[in-house]
Amino acid sequence: YIALPQAQAVPLPAHTDMAAGACMGIPGLTAVQAVILAERLAGDLRGQTVLVTGASSAVGHYITQMVTLAGGRAIGTVGSEAKAAHARAAGLQEAIFYKTESVPDRVKTLTQGRGADVIIDMDFSTTAAWASQGALAAHGQVVCYGSNALEVALPFRPWLFQSLGVQFFLVYDLTPAQRQQAVARLQQLLQDQQLQHSIGARFALDQVAQAHCTVEAGQTVGNVVIDM
Repeated sequence: YIALPQAQAVPLPAHTDMAAGACMGIPGLTAVQAVILAERLAGDLRGQTVLVTGASSAVGHYITQMVTLAGGRAIGTVGSEAKAAHARAAGLQEAIFYKTESVPDRVKTLTQGRGADVIIDMDFSTTAAWASQGALAAHGQVVCYGSNALEVALPFRPWLFQSLGVQFFLVYDLTPAQRQQAVARLQQLLQDQQLQHSIGARFALDQVAQAHCTVEAGQTVGNVVIDM
């Protein structure tokens, strides 16, 4: 058992099982905050093209659904055909295979040369260059929650001359008001049963080491859950 401050103990709707609830604290909350920030920076996402990096990831899978629910056109990067199929089932309209094709070139092809209106990003160390190479439209916005490198060189001139913007956030560091807004929106989505939950593997508590190895291997599509 564990005792938590009331603000952190969020009730689940009756029809939401505990495995889905386990996906909410980090993947779900990160996804909904990213979409909230995208809407704040770029306005109503209806009709806008949103590039989701890592569209098949735990966070990206929820972002893709939320962008689609908001009326946006979700396109995204994936690493394999299996991951593309997983993302398409969540609403992804176009999959970009970042390992074998130029992401900026493909995005420009999909947007008649203008780039995406918004990029919701899990790896700024790569996206910083992609945005300056045409993956992001002029006056476009990046919402970023991660990077594979702690120091990132930013090509300043194209960012300046295209008036590009970026908003970073850390899900562990939301203000009380931000957390309240994000939790309320997430609860409504759960209440309305509008989200698909992807459970890639389940383990018992005494298999926790195996669960960690599964996550580190990076081959499982969906969340890894430990059942109590």
